Amino acid sequence: MITMYSTTWCGYCHRLKSQFDREGIQYQVVDIERESEAAKYVESVNGGNQTVPTVRFDDGTAMTNPTIVQVKAKLAEAVRS
Repeated sequence: MITMYSTTWCGYCHRLKSQFDREGIQYQVVDIERESEAAKYVESVNGGNQTVPTVRFDDGTAMTNPTIVQVKAKLAEAVRS
């Protein structure tokens, strides 16, 4: 399952969650304003910035503010591997 790092006020996060729901993609959401370790992770993959949405995949890779097309391509790649 993928993890989406988010905030409650992020419009891009809300849009991506809706797209995940529509596409049937399972995910968990972690609010970086409530979990300091999550905020540190997001900073570590975004040059020190708390940029959301940041999506972490099961293979440990991450994408920042990805499109649904990018996420679906990454998930399809993981299935082929």
